[in-house]
Amino acid sequence: MDIWNIFEYAAWGLSIVFGLYIVIDWFRIDSTYSEEELMSSREGALEAMTEEHTL
Repeated sequence: MDIWNIFEYAAWGLSIVFGLYIVIDWFRIDSTYSEEELMSSREGALEAMTEEHTL
């Protein structure tokens, strides 16, 4: 087994670890905060009020 195969397996392993972290964090955030709290954004509201629409 050469070094590139080891790097490939390490990359796959890191991808799985990061993917699991994303899914676990998603469930943790979803169970901690309400949908209204996650969707509210003072910055987004201010940006929407000052945004100019041009065609």
